[in-house]
Parts: sequence; structure tokens; C-alpha cells
Amino acid sequence: MSGAGRSLAGKALEDVGFFVIDNLPANLISQVVEDADLAVDTRRRQLAVAVDTRGGLSFDELEEVLLVLDVDGVPTTLLFLDADDEVLETRFAESRRPHPVEAPTLAESISLERQALEDLRGEADVVIDTSDLSVHELRDAIGEVFAGERPRRPLRVAVTSFGFKHGVPRVVDLLFDVRFLPNPHWDAELRPLTGLDTRVREYVLAHEDTASFLDRAHSLLEFLLPRYEKEKKSYLTVGIGCTGGRHRSVVLAEELAAWLSGRDVEVSVRHRDMGR
Repeated sequence: MSGAGRSLAGKALEDVGFFVIDNLPANLISQVVEDADLAVDTRRRQLAVAVDTRGGLSFDELEEVLLVLDVDGVPTTLLFLDADDEVLETRFAESRRPHPVEAPTLAESISLERQALEDLRGEADVVIDTSDLSVHELRDAIGEVFAGERPRRPLRVAVTSFGFKHGVPRVVDLLFDVRFLPNPHWDAELRPLTGLDTRVREYVLAHEDTASFLDRAHSLLEFLLPRYEKEKKSYLTVGIGCTGGRHRSVVLAEELAAWLSGRDVEVSVRHRDMGR
């Protein structure tokens, strides 16, 4: 989405070794890949191409290019940058730059662009919501996905804790609601603490329903993970929500991430609302 951080993402990809081309017409991507001597020019062993609505609202050519590259054995990762509509409006208002999609109002421009990109977003391997990310957090998110060696397993899992009262994360594949568990918020001594504190962790894990929930979540993931890998899904985001995102969801996100790590799954954890 325009305003979601394309330029910053490009710089972050350059920092981890990608050769980045901005605003390249989709019909030229295959030619660039073909012309690049990947064995000699190490800069282009990892090539990133930024494509957005500056070239129009039709992305049929891009989808065709991705199919051709797949047939030719060229591995690709489709990264989609997104943000809440209100955040995009604020960013355009502050920058005073015109939106690339012409419409009577900025809100309509964003709506038209979102409709045009809906299918592409659904096909993306990685979706990063930049609404609440600082420049440094966006760089870290890009680095987690694209820096270093390829993962030992083809699937990477991101576990995010959050509070429902702050809204459900825009990017989530599996969502667990743990508001059925006793809330440490109502304990005056535990309220100022977070799910990373031992006392809160012990409080949440002591409830018998917590163990039952974790057993069922483990069984579900044991069933799903190999099937996602079989379908060549590269990235999975698991959201765990409680009321405020400070206690129960944090504890269970940490527990689930530890369980995944013990099964040789590459996993990252983010506590979106813990500091609120």
C-alpha cells in the first residue's frame, strides 16, 4: 500500500545484502533476472523489486511474471507492506504528497488501491503491518525474514500477543482468544507487572484450563505445520489475544514460542501491546 513504508523497506533490504530496484515495470522483471549473472555479481544473488500502484492499478502482469519465475526454478518471496487506512491518511497528510491513485478524496484513493491489491495481498508470502512500527522496528522485521541463511525448515512462525481492546492485528493466520482464563489484572499486586514476570507466569500457568489450552494448541499446530510446509507456505503468524495484551496473552505467546523452538521451528515473538 502506498505510504506503508516501501522506501524504508528497500533500504532495510539493501542493508541485508539485496540489490534493490524501485518501480520496475512488472514485464521487465523476468528480463532483469535473465540478464543478471548471479554466479558472478554477488550483489544480485538476492534481488528485490518494488512494485506499487505508480504504474497503474492492474497487477495481472506481476502475477504472470511470478508464475513464469516459478516454472523457471527461480525462488521468489512476495512481501506485502500494509497499514491501517487511518495511518495511511495521516502519513500522506503529513508528507503533503499526492496519492498515486487519483480519486476525489484521499480516503477514496486508499480504498481503491486496497481493492486493487486485495488478491495480491492474499497471495503474499509475508505481510508486514507497519501501522505501529517505528523505523527501527520495520528494519528489524525485514531483517528477521530476509537476513542470513535460509531457515533449516521452510516455515517460519511469528507469534504475536495483543489486546483485543486495542484491535486485532491486521496480519494473523491463526488467532487464539485466551480471555477465558482468569485475568491477573484484577489482582492488585499483579496488575502493574507483565506476562514476562515470574509471578504473572505462575499465576496464568497454574490454572488447569491453561494446560488444556496448550495441549490442544500443540496438537493443532502439530497437525497444521507439516501441511503448511507441504503447500510451500513460508511464513505463519499466530496471534494470541487477551483483553489488554499485558498478561495472559504474553505468557501463552512465550510458552507457545518455546514449544515451537523445541521442535526445530524457526520462531520469533512480539508483544504488541505489553507496554500500553
